Amino acid sequence: MFSRRLAVAGVTALVMAGLGGCSGAAAGDAAGASTGGGSHVRTVDGATTPSPDTVSGLRDGVRHVSAVTTKATRPHLVRRCTGATRRVTHTRRTGSGKRRSVRTWYTTEHYQRCGKVRQGTETYRRVTRPEHWCVRLDDVGGNRSHDDVWYRVTHTTYTDALAADDHARLEFSPRGTGC
Repeated sequence: MFSRRLAVAGVTALVMAGLGGCSGAAAGDAAGASTGGGSHVRTVDGATTPSPDTVSGLRDGVRHVSAVTTKATRPHLVRRCTGATRRVTHTRRTGSGKRRSVRTWYTTEHYQRCGKVRQGTETYRRVTRPEHWCVRLDDVGGNRSHDDVWYRVTHTTYTDALAADDHARLEFSPRGTGC
């Protein structure tokens, strides 16, 4: 069991060391910051080589879709305790051999029985559509036929794309497609 834990710890240390080497930014370049006068968006970890899930293209537009909430009701639960009793058995053994005897007696123990019970309803705000940020790209992956493709991105990537010039080359890791 100890050798298995040691092996798992060793593998974990190697993976963390490998990931730590990939997270550093180039000299003079802040991690996650845009370069080239705001024309290029990097991934959050500042990786210089694009990963398979990285997309690139020309900035065509940005869109912020705010969250939509609605009022809803749910049961209001409160903790309620009631006094309760239980019968407790006590046993006392004395003597040994033929003179051994067992005496049993009972007592009543008082305790609190608690649980959550419904007491009316309460209103709350339910999110029907979460907030998300989108970037539209042209020439996705250098292919001129892939235009007007929307990608959902993080708020940081959205802010960088918003600051970038129109038709500037962007590169980022999207959270999903469509907006």
